[in-house]
Amino acid sequence: MNYRHEFHAGNFADVFKHIILTRILAYLMRKEGAAVFIDTHAGAGQYDLTGEAAKATREALAGVGRLKPPFPTAVAALVAEWARLAGVKADLAVPTAYPGSPLIAQSMLRAHDRLCLVEKHHGAAVALRVACGRDRRLKLFEADGYATLKALLPPPERRGLVLIDPPFEESTEFADLRTALDEALRRWPLGTYAIWYPVKDQEPERLVAHLAALRLANVLRLELDIASPVPGALSACGMIIINPPFVLAEEARRLLPWLAQTMRQSDNPRWHVDVVRAD
Repeated sequence: MNYRHEFHAGNFADVFKHIILTRILAYLMRKEGAAVFIDTHAGAGQYDLTGEAAKATREALAGVGRLKPPFPTAVAALVAEWARLAGVKADLAVPTAYPGSPLIAQSMLRAHDRLCLVEKHHGAAVALRVACGRDRRLKLFEADGYATLKALLPPPERRGLVLIDPPFEESTEFADLRTALDEALRRWPLGTYAIWYPVKDQEPERLVAHLAALRLANVLRLELDIASPVPGALSACGMIIINPPFVLAEEARRLLPWLAQTMRQSDNPRWHVDVVRAD
């Protein structure tokens, strides 16, 4: 494994992804019935922002470090849960640690909900188990994310969220992702799926075209570009949400302009929110 998230934890992409994640989970929690959270590439669970890796890149300073309370009225309620879980405070440059998606979900899910966390790499899986602690709601799989997802679907719960957030270090990642999504949707078409991706080439457009060809009823695409002036640095990323909460598009139209301006690294940051239409 070449990708090491401790160098990038708390950066603009994490902030964007996790704020959207908290909004989806918040709406799942509004109904009494049990829900499941499945994370196919769970990572280590929590990341030290005081360590040498985080200090080497300083990406957290330009991400979570840019978002300080009090927040603007238009977005304050939408970021409150993320800020609480991330340990954001007005007098801190950055929190001492930053939670990954598993810890965010673990904190938001209720006693009768379930978490299924999948991490392929041994070191990260060991760290994840330590970070999550003892939790009867939790099942942790040290295995391939896509293969395990197939085995986990359909879940006994009627509602839930599947987060697919791979490191994109393999050249076949987008193709593997499309194949896994096809199988997952065949097994559990009513689940909510959130897919994070980097914007570096035309692969995201191919993914969107693939989803459009499936003629799914409700697919939302969100993208954020902080206009990084550093050649080769990740400047833009996106999320595709299949079967999103009905209010998420409207919330994203309030959140993304603020995130783009707050975390921008040069002039002309960009964002967009659109619905993926069937061909």
